[in-house]
Amino acid sequence: MGRIAGVDFGNVRIGVAISDPGHSIASPWKNLTRRGDAHDAEVFRRLVAEEQIELFVVGLPVHCDGRESKLSQQVRSFAAWLKKETAVPVVFFDERFTSVEAEELLLSADLSRKARKARRDMLAAQILLASYLQWRRANDDG
Repeated sequence: MGRIAGVDFGNVRIGVAISDPGHSIASPWKNLTRRGDAHDAEVFRRLVAEEQIELFVVGLPVHCDGRESKLSQQVRSFAAWLKKETAVPVVFFDERFTSVEAEELLLSADLSRKARKARRDMLAAQILLASYLQWRRANDDG
């Protein structure tokens, strides 16, 4: 069984987390500093090959009432690009409050601003992926 990758999209950095092969645990993988489509595509293709990624879960930013945000279209475009570059299916999952939760966890760990910044995106991706895995188990899709 392959792994699932959670992706927290950003214009500067993309946070990535991966599941275990049994889809029970989400762990932070890395923050990808964006360097252009060719470089980014190579990083994601390498991730797919090395970690046997079978699905990408991309966080979709929505407002509290469920309406999509301005960033949602950029995320949808990124997800289409990711699927084209890796040939791996992509699903969207509500990312409401993942970045806020990540920041609160990092603040409670009493980390410096620089240390928080270095971890925030991949921690948000981990929270997103953990939520997706829990939802998937509850809905018996996996």
